[in-house]
Amino acid sequence: MITSTEFAELTLNDKISLLYEKGTFVMAIRYYGYKVNLYLLGNYYLEVFVNHKLSLVEKIVPLDPSHSRMKFYSDQIRLPREAY
Repeated sequence: MITSTEFAELTLNDKISLLYEKGTFVMAIRYYGYKVNLYLLGNYYLEVFVNHKLSLVEKIVPLDPSHSRMKFYSDQIRLPREAY
């Protein structure tokens, strides 16, 4: 499996392809103008920011456990601490 460092070096299109082929969808939240899909890839979590008005993936970033978005996830599921 690809490491998080290797994943970060991919183009956005390659990230999308790999994530949708090899990643596991966990859940989705609404965050401002985005639908944020949470995926597990190997042993790390990634957030996919989808502009639903444009039907466009704008960015894919590693899950940041210190971000306020964690509240939206933790209200619905329990993430293992070692995975992020």
